Amino acid sequence: MRLTRREQLPAGPEEVYAVLTDPAFQEAKCAATTDGGAYSADVTPTATGHRVHTSRELPADGLPDVARSFVGATLTVVEDYEWGAAGPDGTREAAVDLHVKGAPLTLKGVLRLEPDGSGSVEVLDAELKANVPFVGGKIEKAAAEPIGAAIGVEVELLRERLGG
Repeated sequence: MRLTRREQLPAGPEEVYAVLTDPAFQEAKCAATTDGGAYSADVTPTATGHRVHTSRELPADGLPDVARSFVGATLTVVEDYEWGAAGPDGTREAAVDLHVKGAPLTLKGVLRLEPDGSGSVEVLDAELKANVPFVGGKIEKAAAEPIGAAIGVEVELLRERLGG
C-alpha cells in the first residue's frame, strides 16, 4: 500500500532538518505518540548527514486479531531515517525504514525536504507492506491509520518548534 504525504512547513529545509535531527525533538515525538509506553531516541551524525533511530512501544488495540497474534498486547515500532547531504538548493533526503518487531509489517521509502518560497515542503513517499498471505491488505489498511496519525502528531510538533 502506497503512503504519500505532503506538508507545507514555515521554515527552510535547513531549519526543518535541524529540528528533525535534534534529539530533544525526537524524544518529544516519541513521548507524544506512545500513549505512556516505553521509548528511546538516538540521533547520530554520519559522514553526510544524520541517522535518526527511534523505538516506541505502543498498544496493539485496533489491529486485526491476526496482527495481534504476531505482536501481542503491545507492539514495538522501530523507525530509522538515514539523512544524506544537502543539495545545492538545500533539498535533503532520508531513506525511511520502519518495522514492527515480531511482525511482518514494514514501511520503506523516502522523506524529502524541499525549499518552497519562504518555507519548505516535507514529502513522504513510502510503501507499507504486510507480508502475510491472504490478510496482508487488511493489516496494511489497519496499520495505515495509526501511522498517519503518528505522522500528523510529528508534523504538528515540528510546526510548533518552527514557530508556525
